[in-house]
Amino acid sequence: MLRFGLFGTGHWAAETHAAALTAHPKAQLAGIWGRDPDKTRALAQRYGVPAFDDVDALIEAADAVAVALPPDIQADIAVQAAIAGKHLLLDKPLALSLPDAERVVSATARAGVASLVFFTNRFHANVAGFLTSTAAAGGWYGARATMYASIFEPGNPYGASPWRRERGALWDIGPHALSIIVPVLGRVTQVAALDGPRDTVHLLLAHATGATSTLSLTLNAAPAARAFDFVFYGENGVESVPRGDGTAVQALSLALDQLVQDVDSGARDNLCDVRFGREVVAVLDAAEAARRQSRTVRLPG
Repeated sequence: MLRFGLFGTGHWAAETHAAALTAHPKAQLAGIWGRDPDKTRALAQRYGVPAFDDVDALIEAADAVAVALPPDIQADIAVQAAIAGKHLLLDKPLALSLPDAERVVSATARAGVASLVFFTNRFHANVAGFLTSTAAAGGWYGARATMYASIFEPGNPYGASPWRRERGALWDIGPHALSIIVPVLGRVTQVAALDGPRDTVHLLLAHATGATSTLSLTLNAAPAARAFDFVFYGENGVESVPRGDGTAVQALSLALDQLVQDVDSGARDNLCDVRFGREVVAVLDAAEAARRQSRTVRLPG
């Protein structure tokens, strides 16, 4: 049984992380820490676990940490936990800067702990199966992704998130898009970017395989214009990525299956580990530079 310390008390922590950890047969929720003591106590009481007021104390009480906090805070806790020899279940994006992502990767490598970054769509069984078979088929020369979300509506649990308002769709749903595109088309080598109406960002990506892809992303779409559309083009025709056929809790349960297996087996090569998380942050960082400087940015080889 792997004991998890949960860091975070928001909607995602309460309704996805805590629920999945409590229900998983090989995981145990050891306690909760949050930035708001009242919310921490309330969530801990709801799930019948201790509330912690000290980060180090919860890290010490656990075998692994699950983090559902803003990415800049996540990076610091992940480094602390890795140094303490604890395994990592993190959220996307790994960090809000490439240096912070590098710190997490370095600490994880030095400690030899297992890690997994939860890109929700990658852990829906039908999507994971589609990506595996599509990547194996090969011959893909292009892809198009459109993710038009509308989170700034009354009652949306994510609309008041300061980091989402500041960083926008590029950093919030851009990681989801990249987690689907990169496994099929390969590592991103160049990025160009252009802003559009309603806080939309459009990316043109070149991949190491020679393929290209386009991503259109916003968190501020008109409600009637919400869209989720991923299409690959290649020698075998046209393939559309299916929508995930389960809940976020079910997807996180599959992620927990993989992390527990990696801990038990000693494997440290999960396809969604912190190294892939850093790769995604590198693309987002390059896209920011491309937007600011109105040029194509080449990523290091």
